[in-house]
Amino acid sequence: MREERPEWHPLTAGQMDFWEEFVFHPDQPVSTVAHCLELQGPLDESALIAALTQAVAEADTLALRFGETPDGRVRQCVDPGRVPPLVRHDLRAEPDPWDAARALMRADIDAVLDLRRQPLSAQMLLRLREDRWAWYFRGHHMILDGFGMSLIEGRVARLYAHATGQGDAGSPFGRLADFLAEDAAYHASAACAQDRAYWQDQLGPFRAALPVLRKGAEDYGTAPMRATFTPGPGFERDLQAGAARLRLSWADTLTLLSGAWLALHDPDRADPLAPLPIWLPYMSRMGSVSANIPAMVVNILPLIITPQRDEPLPALLDRLARDLRRHRRHGRYRIEEMARDCGLSAGHRFHFTPLINVMPFAPPVFPGLMAKRHVLAAGPGDGFNISFLADGAGAGISAAIEADPAT
Repeated sequence: MREERPEWHPLTAGQMDFWEEFVFHPDQPVSTVAHCLELQGPLDESALIAALTQAVAEADTLALRFGETPDGRVRQCVDPGRVPPLVRHDLRAEPDPWDAARALMRADIDAVLDLRRQPLSAQMLLRLREDRWAWYFRGHHMILDGFGMSLIEGRVARLYAHATGQGDAGSPFGRLADFLAEDAAYHASAACAQDRAYWQDQLGPFRAALPVLRKGAEDYGTAPMRATFTPGPGFERDLQAGAARLRLSWADTLTLLSGAWLALHDPDRADPLAPLPIWLPYMSRMGSVSANIPAMVVNILPLIITPQRDEPLPALLDRLARDLRRHRRHGRYRIEEMARDCGLSAGHRFHFTPLINVMPFAPPVFPGLMAKRHVLAAGPGDGFNISFLADGAGAGISAAIEADPAT
């Protein structure tokens, strides 16, 4: 029987950016994404193992292998041998099982990955006590974004419910090749040309205000300054009320308030009326086959805040909301291509600072179990970053601010 040859594909623009990051920082684990789902209750171990096994087998992006051609191009193919095996640890005999679990997970996150030779995903099932478990899942941003992580978690929960007789199995994940074909078709389309023209028009007047970073100059080896806080139920009620008055979603209200705070209340801003670019992750999956494909799809959109003297805050937020809605209609056009169109030379990229990331991802529902998500690593960060994690309705908000000491 003849062995089937792998089908090689080019990288997307977003993937190529992460590949270049790896080339510049081969000894730094800078783009790891890792979650841990803590599960408590009468868990059916065999059902969970079956669900984990099926979900990662469906997600073919987890089995990607990369290779370089003699002329320097980078290609990717699905290698079934790279599907992440489930590594199991029974930590019930440890003096502090959760501390032992954290040590195992942190060691995996901190390990340097060679994108040319090593698998880019891993998973562990850690038993902490009779009724407490932790499922750890890790990938690289070359193959996954945050929404892709939540897709995998949701698929595991759906398959677990089915295995325990509480629902149907749902639809399997789509194939990565379908997304890559769709991406290639978009870049050959009139829609892409229209999006390019839109962003050239939007960014042209503010080109001098857009920060630029030389690739390889990032100081990823330095630990960031970090503060975390929980705003609390009172803030969440006020946020919902304000969002209703502004006729915005709670997530957009939180994003735009954060941007306004940075523009108007940063004491180091030399001119409080100068344009301030903020950078916003954009899921970029609406109307795309990638809505059901775990992959690296997320885009970064620039939003230029232009404060006006004595402008009331609701008026500023309304103006920003209209800009944001327009931007999202053209959000499939990649930030790497915007940089090229703005004349950034090879080896340079936009510096995504300040970046505001609101993640409305509720933990998946496992029947009969309490599930708590821990985001252990969310990829690279440089400059100043504000992130918020909450469920889909805006409850249970937790916040973090990270800053590069060098800036």
